[in-house]
Amino acid sequence: MAEAAISWAGGPIVHGRPDGAFAVGEAITVAGTSLLGEVIRVSHDRIIAQIYGDTTGLRPGLRLAGTGRALSVTMGPHLLGGIFDGLLRPLTGAAADDRSMTFRPGLAPGDAVVSGQPFGTAIADGSERPIPVPPGISGTLHEIAPPGHYGMTERLGQVRAADGSLHDLSMLETWPIRQPRPIRRRLSPNRPMVTGQRILDSLFPVARGGKAAIPGGFGTGKTVLQETLAKWCDADIIIYVGCGERGNEMAEVLHEFPDLTDPRTGRPLMERTVMIANTSNMPVAAREASIYTAVTVGEYFRDQGLHVALMADSTSRWAEALREVSGRLGELPAEAGYPAYLSSRLAEFYERAARVETLSGAEGSLTLIGAVSPPAGDFSEPVTSHTKRYVRSFWGLDRERAQARFYPAIHPLQSYSEDAEAFAAWWATKGNDQWDAQRRRMLTLLEEEARLERMTRIVGKDALPPAQQMVLTAAELVNEAILRQSAFSENDRYCSPARQTRMLRLVMRAIDLGNKALQSGVAPQDIAALAVLRRIKRMGEDISDSDPDAFDRLGREMEQAFSDLTAEVADAG
Repeated sequence: MAEAAISWAGGPIVHGRPDGAFAVGEAITVAGTSLLGEVIRVSHDRIIAQIYGDTTGLRPGLRLAGTGRALSVTMGPHLLGGIFDGLLRPLTGAAADDRSMTFRPGLAPGDAVVSGQPFGTAIADGSERPIPVPPGISGTLHEIAPPGHYGMTERLGQVRAADGSLHDLSMLETWPIRQPRPIRRRLSPNRPMVTGQRILDSLFPVARGGKAAIPGGFGTGKTVLQETLAKWCDADIIIYVGCGERGNEMAEVLHEFPDLTDPRTGRPLMERTVMIANTSNMPVAAREASIYTAVTVGEYFRDQGLHVALMADSTSRWAEALREVSGRLGELPAEAGYPAYLSSRLAEFYERAARVETLSGAEGSLTLIGAVSPPAGDFSEPVTSHTKRYVRSFWGLDRERAQARFYPAIHPLQSYSEDAEAFAAWWATKGNDQWDAQRRRMLTLLEEEARLERMTRIVGKDALPPAQQMVLTAAELVNEAILRQSAFSENDRYCSPARQTRMLRLVMRAIDLGNKALQSGVAPQDIAALAVLRRIKRMGEDISDSDPDAFDRLGREMEQAFSDLTAEVADAG
């Protein structure tokens, strides 16, 4: 392997005089230390590398050794439930090389195997985890180990390829973090990833295998929303990467996540979660790598035919790491000091989201949800504006809604979903063939409300025509009954698609009855004062999933209330 002598070191960047050939992207080690690095620039007489660790004490003359391979991480069934740094080194528990698990074979000698196909099962802590054949290996199973307890690196079998070569199988496999894993083909994103949050599922859905961004200033609820999505979304595996977040905030997440209960099984959510922690005081180069590490782990589980959701918090801190390293390299800065390649790096990350047919023929998906922390909540800053080019769902958090204790604090007029129209057929299979029309109607109401609110600040609500007062009443009903959701309520913290369908129908019917009553001469203030409307606003908290008939009873009461109100006006006339 090639070697080099350090000639200059500054922060995470080192320069070296090479003795041999290095390649851009090649992983390197620093002699006499546990430091790992990556070559980022090469010339005939100098290499430049970034070091993923504390470089205090490095001096000219120390040797750098090339590994001959790209910067890679080792993955296996030990990842679930673990907490790792930006290069997948464990922060808690033993390293993979020191661990062992119970192995149960799933194939027999002579069986045909393909890349991505599970050849056995690892059993740990009462849970079973498949062990897939690594990419690039296929052929006939030559041998396989009997059931028993094995180390993670022990040989569990061999595959004879078509050319006669033998390839060893173990519980672990290694893959370069910057190289997307191979698939058979991409599939169209034709169904949403259900989050259980009405404002997302009903107005701004994200596709299973899609990509979404959550921009918002400090205190608007990005981390809380990502934790909620991790707990309730219909993904098999959750990957949470804290990329450059404040140490106390990351410590809070690491403290809370192990205590979360998986609503599917009643067991700890950590059993199907991988956490990657890289706080703002950790080495800045490792922060840059942590995003790629996380998405590589996501693809590893996706290739097993699982549906994976990756939460990145936040891509702004990752972009700051790019900016710092770029500055130390002396590169010409672009907008706001970020490197000119910020946009392409964001694209590399988000384009690895996909719903795919794996090499083994199974269906898997990787959904990316990245939080963005724009300074002062300015959505026009470079990271947010470039991110908008590559995501399909944009969930803008609003400071005023957050301060008003409106949760989720997603602003409906600053958010969008480009895939929403493709999900109308999926909602029809769930019993709501009017979903697309209802969604458009709600967005139109909210836009009209924003326009009328500017007028009411000048003339007052009572000075508006009755029809416009009714628009404000209808928009308030949508905001309170559909868009607001209580994370503290046992009934309301998660809302299934079936329950959302009933709630949407009830709200749309209430608006129709209100407009009909207005045409019959009922005053808009009398409509707004109906007690049944207050109950509709609280139905999310008051009615549970186990009592769907309660929506029908509430609907009958609403019909009767509007009928009585219209009759009173007719009798008075």
